[in-house]
Amino acid sequence: NVGSATAATGFNVANSCRFDGSSASMKITPGSNMNLLLMTWSGWIKRSGLGALQSIFAADNTTDSTGTLYFDANDKLNFQNVSGNADKGLKITTRVFRDPSAWMHLVWAWDSANSTAGDRIKIYVNGVRETVFDSSTNPDVNEPSQLGESGVATLIGTYVGEDSRFWNGYMAEVVLIDGAALAPTSFGEFDDSGVWKPIDVSGLTFGTHGFYLDFEASGNLGNDANGGTDLTESGLAATDQSTDTCTNNFATLNPLIFESSANTFAEGNLKITGSGADSWTTHYGLSTIAVSTGKWFVEVKVTNAVTSQAILGLISTSQVIGSSLKDNGVAAVEREGRITGGGSNIQTGLTAFATNDIAGIAFDATNGTVQFYRNGSAYGNAISSIASDTYYFATTHYDAAGSVEFNFGSPPYS
Repeated sequence: NVGSATAATGFNVANSCRFDGSSASMKITPGSNMNLLLMTWSGWIKRSGLGALQSIFAADNTTDSTGTLYFDANDKLNFQNVSGNADKGLKITTRVFRDPSAWMHLVWAWDSANSTAGDRIKIYVNGVRETVFDSSTNPDVNEPSQLGESGVATLIGTYVGEDSRFWNGYMAEVVLIDGAALAPTSFGEFDDSGVWKPIDVSGLTFGTHGFYLDFEASGNLGNDANGGTDLTESGLAATDQSTDTCTNNFATLNPLIFESSANTFAEGNLKITGSGADSWTTHYGLSTIAVSTGKWFVEVKVTNAVTSQAILGLISTSQVIGSSLKDNGVAAVEREGRITGGGSNIQTGLTAFATNDIAGIAFDATNGTVQFYRNGSAYGNAISSIASDTYYFATTHYDAAGSVEFNFGSPPYS
């Protein structure tokens, strides 16, 4: 899990960009050809949506002539270089990528001048080359890449026509090298524990049309940190700058939890909206990271308050979920103005939560205490009887309109 790849003496990545899976993208159009025989794309990614076509990068040419790296509906990683509807370079991995809790590093290197046909396309995941594919077609020697043609936009997070295959997740340290096919060691290294982590890439030679996106300028997320032409953004706002990165992995909500099947997730799995299905068990949102010791603080913004809403609470990783957070959770703050847990009311008669209120929970897992908050002020009395266990942060809501946004440290709101 590269989420653990923070080292005190290592290179720390400050920011990422959160793509919403429906409209967010970037592009840049070169005024002359890149080196169409030699190029490299590198980036750290964290998936939010699964089971759908999602483009990481693509050439905005035509559907019968394009180069694109993407996940397919089976969550396999694909690269296609298509010219005139013919595959001039194809790789589809056998393994799937279905972990929304962790960051991973991708490198795609195009070297069509290479005399070894099998080395003309190389794909690396977390520093290790992918070698097992469902489908594989090597490009002919000196086959031009469809990515990087003069007047054809390079797209980040979307596909041809900028209206499909939108990326749903996070990206960090995005690099395009024009004129070299680099190894992953130009972008990362293994630490002493064997975890692949990023290194400083600012000293690389990016080439005429290469770029480096570090996402550190919230008002200009397409800024080329190498000093070249900035990318044009679409569907992105300053709040899409995130501190959830490959060296500081934050929790999100987990769309793979079966109890979440009826929910809609958005904003990098930090927003959850109910569906109106007739079972409380389908309305859980649980954090991707669970805690058992230490002190933790989490906030939730109520973006649409409804009556049947357990806004924020704790539930044990060993708990069998069969009903609402009130019944199964250890402690939860309810919209109506009460604190519940274990099927009972713990405290009642409190101020009800309204849309745009922010609920907080301070959880001392070591000493077994919880204090809830409303808009920064203590909400009810502290609870001091939390059993020693491992806990998710959780929410439930029955009504289809109910929605909340989580702040695990990198919120979608300000």
